[in-house]
Amino acid sequence: MLKVVILPMGQVDVDALQFIQKGLKQVFSQTEVAVLETVMPIPHEAYNLSRLQYHSTPILAKMSNYVGKAEAEYVLGVTEADLYVPSLNFVFGEASCPGKVAVVSLFRLKPESYGEQPNHSLFLERAFKEAVHEIGHTLGLRHCRNPLCIMFFSNSIGDTDRKRAEFCEECRLSVREVLERKG
Repeated sequence: MLKVVILPMGQVDVDALQFIQKGLKQVFSQTEVAVLETVMPIPHEAYNLSRLQYHSTPILAKMSNYVGKAEAEYVLGVTEADLYVPSLNFVFGEASCPGKVAVVSLFRLKPESYGEQPNHSLFLERAFKEAVHEIGHTLGLRHCRNPLCIMFFSNSIGDTDRKRAEFCEECRLSVREVLERKG
């Protein structure tokens, strides 16, 4: 059985945490998913003052401390902070691939971030898609070329909205193989 814990980082939308938890259980059958009561502070050293964003890679490094403590194989951090990696303007998330830790940023998933009216159900769907995408990376999946697959790289919010909340057949088979090996 796969064990995933969701680690809130800073103040996080509780509905999003619960929606992600429920969704991960559905997508990855035979998976135990729990939301930790512990809240990890966002590391100050990850903050880039010139960009006004947090570098996600140092956050992943800090998160690795929670893998053993949480008695889970995988830790998914969820934050409201705006994340980036040096080669991109922003990221919706990052994961060790394959690995044990992933982080998702809710910052750019809200319709209000794009001058649109608030839409909580759209926001939750986006958060769920990005969470599944990042857990897929921890299982060793790379980006998929199929723009409808959840493992497609989201360069914009339009990419996230276009892709389905599920794996394409090829990625689904890869996930099944990984999970069967884990026993």
